[in-house]
Amino acid sequence: MTTTYAALLRGINVGGAKKVPMAELRTLMEGLGYGDVRTYLQSGNAVFSSDGGDEESLAGELSGAVEKHFGFGVGVLVRDHAYLRAVREACPFPAAELEARQLHVTYFSHPVDAGRFASVEPAAFFPEEFRLGDRALYLHTPDGLGRSRLAETLAKPRLLKGVLATTRNWNTVVKLEELTGA
Repeated sequence: MTTTYAALLRGINVGGAKKVPMAELRTLMEGLGYGDVRTYLQSGNAVFSSDGGDEESLAGELSGAVEKHFGFGVGVLVRDHAYLRAVREACPFPAAELEARQLHVTYFSHPVDAGRFASVEPAAFFPEEFRLGDRALYLHTPDGLGRSRLAETLAKPRLLKGVLATTRNWNTVVKLEELTGA
């Protein structure tokens, strides 16, 4: 059975580091046997179909291929359409009322419990807010992610130890869900 996935590559094409041209990424993914490969933006989003494997094995395969081809390691998360749709539908913030720059989703490599973030005092960051979901964290930053003290705090290594995490803005969350469902 063919399944459509989104691959989320962490930390590429940011500030001139870890350059991965999207055309090369598409060619690399096609060489792995993936079908219907498309990329979205320059920030490490790809959609593809596969007849075999699961999210974790596909992520490992793609991560290894990127390292071999480009010469540097990249964290990769792979998620199927059903998961992406569930994340979009479970958003605890009124996405329709917010600008996309105000709403983000951080995808995690595996489930995290609320205890991991117990040291983060929500009132200290208001009006910024976050909520946990299924292998995801929803983040509302009224002044944008770049100015967010909460986002900076949540990204600290002590809070994310042992977890691969990568963040996408709401427009990208929506687009990847749509592209994997097409």
